[in-house]
Amino acid sequence: MKRRLFLLAGTAGVLTLAACGEPEPKPHYNGIDLTGGDYKPDFKLSGPDGRVYTLADFKGKYVMVFFGFTQCPDVCPTALSRAVEIRNKLGPDADQLQVIFISIDPERDTAALLGEYMRAFDPSFLGLRTDEKNTAQTAFNYKVFYRRVPSGSSYTMDHTAISYVLDKQGRMRLGLKHLLTADECAQDIKTLMTAKYTL
Repeated sequence: MKRRLFLLAGTAGVLTLAACGEPEPKPHYNGIDLTGGDYKPDFKLSGPDGRVYTLADFKGKYVMVFFGFTQCPDVCPTALSRAVEIRNKLGPDADQLQVIFISIDPERDTAALLGEYMRAFDPSFLGLRTDEKNTAQTAFNYKVFYRRVPSGSSYTMDHTAISYVLDKQGRMRLGLKHLLTADECAQDIKTLMTAKYTL
């Protein structure tokens, strides 16, 4: 009898060890899982107050980054309006998400204009800018495409329409396509916030 109990205990121990050794399954997302991708999400950009921000300033928060321009007629305001809805749907976790809008049109998007533009959506949103060279480098680091397109006597901008989500350690985790709903995006961010899966 003692030998049988000993064998059962040993078997249970092996099963426990096996269970502990199993990796957590990767979570399912509506958006693109960019975990482990070749991105360099850090930046050095100026805010509306003249302060220079880097990604380290937001350590401990989830960060949603969108590249756009204030004179964008549709994609940018739609993305920012969706970001407002996403934060609302996060409820008590809303303050864990910092929304950042990076201008791809520094010629027209002054610091003051970016500040005013962000306040029209949510006072917590942060609009950042830099010179042409650093703008191009930052976009390249995020794999964001943009180009100037002539429009009459002025110009508009074509650009990637993806919202990028970084985790609390500043690592690239998600790409939220423009066609996703606020519900789908909020679900993804909640999943990211609660996921036990580790890199």
